Amino acid sequence: MSQKLLAERFASAWERFPRGLRGDPTRAYERLQVSLPFEQAAGVDPDSEKPENVLRCVCISDTHCRAAEIEAMPKGDVLIHAGDFTSLGRTKQVDVFSEFLKGLDFQHKIVIAGNHDLCFDDDYEALSKRFGVPTAELEAGREALNHCTYLLDSSVEIQGVKFYGSPWQPWFFDWAFNLERGDPCTAKWQEIPDDTDVLITHGPPVGHGDLCTSGQRAGCVDLLREIQTRVKPKLHVFGHIHEGYGTTTDGQTVFVNASTCTFNYRPTNPPLVFDVPIPAPVPSTSDSSSEKKAEE
Repeated sequence: MSQKLLAERFASAWERFPRGLRGDPTRAYERLQVSLPFEQAAGVDPDSEKPENVLRCVCISDTHCRAAEIEAMPKGDVLIHAGDFTSLGRTKQVDVFSEFLKGLDFQHKIVIAGNHDLCFDDDYEALSKRFGVPTAELEAGREALNHCTYLLDSSVEIQGVKFYGSPWQPWFFDWAFNLERGDPCTAKWQEIPDDTDVLITHGPPVGHGDLCTSGQRAGCVDLLREIQTRVKPKLHVFGHIHEGYGTTTDGQTVFVNASTCTFNYRPTNPPLVFDVPIPAPVPSTSDSSSEKKAEE
């Protein structure tokens, strides 16, 4: 199916979607799967030769203080960690993670926080009381994160490829970076720039890597709508739902649940690898004028 027809299919499905289902991802998926593609996909062979003019992205998430136990880290240009690198956001845990990052041979390392990384949430005082961790660790924990580019509702551009990272997810118990489903989530996702090539969130969109062992879905309905109708990234990397590890596609975006830890918190899911095309440079006006003169 052409991208034009696919875009029309997305627009039509979301125009008909009942707003009342935004708060129920399981029922929302049952409705959406009738008209939208949710297909299994695969990444790049980690041992394959990297083609020219691509950024090789190695994706991990939800390492929960066990990143150093990853058995084999593939080579690549960009490491992406989609949050939950600690268990409670304690300063020592962030220190250990930073040392792990320091030892990795990547030119770029992009990290976002997740719901377990408490000290990175501005609501840390309330969270610290809830989870019994010292309030004094707020600044110390944040300052301990080094050897990476940390994204908090922000972007970074690497060789023309635009990455955007956000730690939020629909309300998940009483952890960090929670938002109510519906308008609060929509407002947050509307901050994602239209020209994002690689989107990194902690939580998944509905229907992609979000199926829990209970049989219920935990993904965000509003995130999927924003992705399919406006942002249209080439790659969306996330974690959060450990049992949702793997790769899917809707024909427009590749969705990657890169959770390293399994449902039982064992760090045995291998990193997932993807090649993102580097956009061709746009000739400047002066370059075009020079070429024209040369032709004359």
